[in-house]
Amino acid sequence: MHRLPPLSAVRAFEAAARHLNYTRAGEELGLTQAGVSYQIRALEERLGEILFVRNGRKMELTPAGMTLAPRITDAFATMDGAFTALQRAEDSVLAIACFETFATKVLAPRLGDFQIAHPEFAVRLVVSDEFVDLEAGSCDVAIRLSQSVPSSLSSHDLMPLTIAPFSSPDVAERVESGPNSLAIPVDERISPTTPWWRDWDEAVEPSQSQGLQNPSVRALEFGSQMLDAAAAITGNGVAILATALFHHEVQEGKLVRVGTRVARPGRMFRLIYPELRRNAPKIRAFRRWFAKEIEPLNEV
Repeated sequence: MHRLPPLSAVRAFEAAARHLNYTRAGEELGLTQAGVSYQIRALEERLGEILFVRNGRKMELTPAGMTLAPRITDAFATMDGAFTALQRAEDSVLAIACFETFATKVLAPRLGDFQIAHPEFAVRLVVSDEFVDLEAGSCDVAIRLSQSVPSSLSSHDLMPLTIAPFSSPDVAERVESGPNSLAIPVDERISPTTPWWRDWDEAVEPSQSQGLQNPSVRALEFGSQMLDAAAAITGNGVAILATALFHHEVQEGKLVRVGTRVARPGRMFRLIYPELRRNAPKIRAFRRWFAKEIEPLNEV
């Protein structure tokens, strides 16, 4: 078991040994001359050795002090080097947490451009639909879809969530030619129990809403926007999707919007990061870059 003296006393000794002056050591450490004297006296009592003597108006190290001083200085230099190396390593890697659909459709295709613009940073993308504790330091930033942000986190709004039903062209034609073209029959829905369908139902006329409660209907259930979209493209029904994330499939004719109505459930895609780290160079660089990258998606 290590029985080291208090670090505050050791730090006071190291500064006083370099300056040979308690007042100047105190200025460096933010202590008074008396405060430095108290710390060194406590260290001397702990060691049972006198470390400084006064020679006229000057302070001098005793033989014990001269033996100890260079070793303590080297120890602090080693610690400083270790913390500096760690900080450099941490500052050079940007860890981004993001849920699967946004990571696949928006973030991953663009990250190469970020690295070209900022070669000083490496990027680590953590793809997970689970909550990532940013304050614990597991990632630097996260992209989340939420209604609010904890007070301990800062956020940059990227774009509001807009949802709509999409399907293959053949399915869309069949659904839109039905007796109630504004609503999507529950037996046509992919992942019909997803909350987004409830948001959709609340956005249409109540008399035209098919609702979600129909236990007799057998349906495909996925739990992933990517899988819902894939099922819709292959003609398995209608998926409720975030409009901004699948515009390429729409442009290519793989997906078409069923009807013209969209719903805005009141949630926002946000870039989130710890308040205390908002001015970290890597976070500031990514925030500025991604804000410009995301602008075109707000127009979809």
